[in-house]
Amino acid sequence: MTKPFHLQPLLNLAQIKNESATRRLGQLNKQQHDTQAQLEILQQYRKDYQTRMQESSQNAIDPALLRNFQEFINKLDLAIAQQIKAVEQSKLSTQMGRGEFSNTQRKLKSFDTLQQRHIETQNKAEAKLEQRAMDEHSGRSAAHKMRNTENK
Repeated sequence: MTKPFHLQPLLNLAQIKNESATRRLGQLNKQQHDTQAQLEILQQYRKDYQTRMQESSQNAIDPALLRNFQEFINKLDLAIAQQIKAVEQSKLSTQMGRGEFSNTQRKLKSFDTLQQRHIETQNKAEAKLEQRAMDEHSGRSAAHKMRNTENK
């Protein structure tokens, strides 16, 4: 009779944690991608606005309008600086998520290895029991034949 794997609850827990870490890492990767994309949009918008300001200033622009351009570009610069911080924070979070994922993978693999060893041990024990039963059966059969031969 095979014995159950006594660490099965821990293996199940490791699988659940690994699935959770996998989902979390996926979310973190998406978040990092999104924050990077937002930064690139802001940078492109600033570049386009800077070009428009330069083109307008070559065509004798009203000083108030030029000041508005400059103020808006300054606001874009602030938004870009904030977005750079968000991208850096997102990268750190993703890196931590990768570490967590690696840890859960390692634990899951360890429990899986222990389970495989348990299965192998159980299979060897079953094979020994079967071999012993077959040897006993062969021994009885041989003894029975010898008795029949002696009686004749």
